[in-house]
Amino acid sequence: MLDECCKVLSHQDIGSGYRYLIVAAPQMSAELTPGQFVHVRVPALEESALRRPFSVFDAADGTVSILYKTVGRGTTALNRVAEGDRIDILGPLGHGFPGKCEGTALLVGGGYGVAPLHFLAKRLPGRKILFVGGRTKSDLLAIDRFGLIPGVELKLATNDGTEGVKGFVTVPLDETIAELRAKGEKFELFTCGPDGLLKAVTERALACGVPGWISCDRHMICGVGACYACIQKTVRGNSRCCIEGPVFAAKDLIWE
Repeated sequence: MLDECCKVLSHQDIGSGYRYLIVAAPQMSAELTPGQFVHVRVPALEESALRRPFSVFDAADGTVSILYKTVGRGTTALNRVAEGDRIDILGPLGHGFPGKCEGTALLVGGGYGVAPLHFLAKRLPGRKILFVGGRTKSDLLAIDRFGLIPGVELKLATNDGTEGVKGFVTVPLDETIAELRAKGEKFELFTCGPDGLLKAVTERALACGVPGWISCDRHMICGVGACYACIQKTVRGNSRCCIEGPVFAAKDLIWE
């Protein structure tokens, strides 16, 4: 685990309340793996304020990228960070996704849950199909960036039908799963997003008897396992998302 004072290289508003932050972090960039997260000390907050956790969108060439949504006091303060400023980042933190997949990798994301899937899609070898869902077209994040990754097939879904298939992202996912099973092809599931999506993907992995890798988004306070705020129920009891996760095997999760 490293604590780097990182120079901000770029900080862009990409619309719908989302922003894209790139910092120079040569040491951390070399150690991060997809699915891990970082803890950011946000400038302009009082000294007693806690760090904020963020999934890693990308880590390459000495830089670390974060895709985040403005949702509260911390991220509102982070909005004011400008190119050339320095911010303190702690990481890598947590356990990420596996580094390989047997068969086709089905990556399923919703909202800013697509962030770690971008990093994963770049690193994971083999065939990859990315499913992105949202309420409307503007909720489909970073589609242009995913399109730049060689070998990634995109399948989109929106609740209102403004882009891709009309309905939940599980509609194109179920169609693809049926096609792969009919051909006898192996596949694994990888997901990050809201709990409803995580539970749905977990159920499909178990029903098909295939590996599923679930990145759980829980409210984190300390980020290093001390406070027990980010609990996820598993077959081993209550597990901390910041230490035992955020990525868990589908077979180990218990959903209420």
